[in-house]
Amino acid sequence: MRLSGINRRRFLGTSAMSGAAAAAAPLRPRSAGAGDNEVVKIGLLLPLTGDVAAWGLPGLYGCQMWAQHQNAAGGVEIGGATYDIEIVSVDDQYRRDQAGIGAYRLIHEEGVQFIVMLGGDTWAGAQPMIDDAGMLASTLIPTDLSPDTVNLVAPCEVHPIYNLTGVWWLADTMTQASSAAICAQSDAIGRPSMATYLAAFEVAGIAVDEAIYFDAVTTDFAPVVAAMLAGDPDILCFDTAYPDFVNELCRQAYLQGFDGQIISCTADHYQDIIANTSEAFMEGTVFQFPDFDDPAMNDPRINFRDPNRFYADYVARYPGQWGAVSWEYASILDLWVHGARKAGSIKPQDVLAGMKEGGKAPHAFGEASWWGRELFGIDNALVGNWPVVQIQNGKAVITDFRNIPEWWDLHSETLIRNLEDQGEMWYQRD
Repeated sequence: MRLSGINRRRFLGTSAMSGAAAAAAPLRPRSAGAGDNEVVKIGLLLPLTGDVAAWGLPGLYGCQMWAQHQNAAGGVEIGGATYDIEIVSVDDQYRRDQAGIGAYRLIHEEGVQFIVMLGGDTWAGAQPMIDDAGMLASTLIPTDLSPDTVNLVAPCEVHPIYNLTGVWWLADTMTQASSAAICAQSDAIGRPSMATYLAAFEVAGIAVDEAIYFDAVTTDFAPVVAAMLAGDPDILCFDTAYPDFVNELCRQAYLQGFDGQIISCTADHYQDIIANTSEAFMEGTVFQFPDFDDPAMNDPRINFRDPNRFYADYVARYPGQWGAVSWEYASILDLWVHGARKAGSIKPQDVLAGMKEGGKAPHAFGEASWWGRELFGIDNALVGNWPVVQIQNGKAVITDFRNIPEWWDLHSETLIRNLEDQGEMWYQRD
């Protein structure tokens, strides 16, 4: 296995609507607090512009829609009071300094009771403000967690650990595959994901011949894909590359004649990827994020309210914007409500205690356990089942739900070793 780096200029992604325009879009049929209801503010500290906006802006849309549904239904009953939800969004541009400024504003100027973040490189900027205030915050990047992050939870996405479920499923169904090549941007999202994929392929008995890091400002992905294809791998793995990166990586694989299996953490806006390649080329691609119109989302174990309606409303309102985070932040808000109701309070530390009471909570994909001490140094990640998704005839289809703790119980040492090799265990980070 060879680790290498490729530096290029910034890759310019696109969004259908600017963060400012999205935040200004009127979504609620009535103002929060109309009538006799009280108001509780929830802060979204997300990248709404820039290269990482695809993991922020669609989530803002989903949370605004979630709040609209809650308020239109009469509000949320907590501790004998009824609250309307007001979403307050701040664009951190996926910059550490802007995350610190945004956290201060949300806490001290807006008076929010909860802050929802993407996490990763921005968490370090926001943490001092959050800890000083005793604020409760969430992340989609559980590798943000450590024994020092007592006010941070990962109640929805367990990145990058769920990535092992795709490799696990693929190894069971593609038994002839013997080699893979991986690439990822070298940042707080890509590096731990690289370690997880390396561990998952190792357990599956699939050799990784190329593991390539590229700079997050890369624009020319032809050399990246050429290096990945040098060993004629059966599988190309695009790790947790940013959505625009995955689109371009797939296009380059198509142009360079790859005809094997693709696996990626996300395939956001996969219809655009198909348009840039072909339906036949993308057939069988495995990733981790379903469309919520999938019949499997109606399983009684699913804890996301009326997912088919949510999906239909979302894609009607925001055509072409459905992606990994469209539902995730809304799911986190469901868990915030669950914790607040158990605590009978909207105060951050009370809600945290309510969320974790009993050691279990209703994750979107089934009941899950608060876990993570061995991996993160703290049991603040909600871990259970995660779906494996495959593109079939141009449509994302859930093929299975796999249990992350089941894999961990058998292969924890392999994952920890690979995370240590990448310098990504919590005790190795600054």
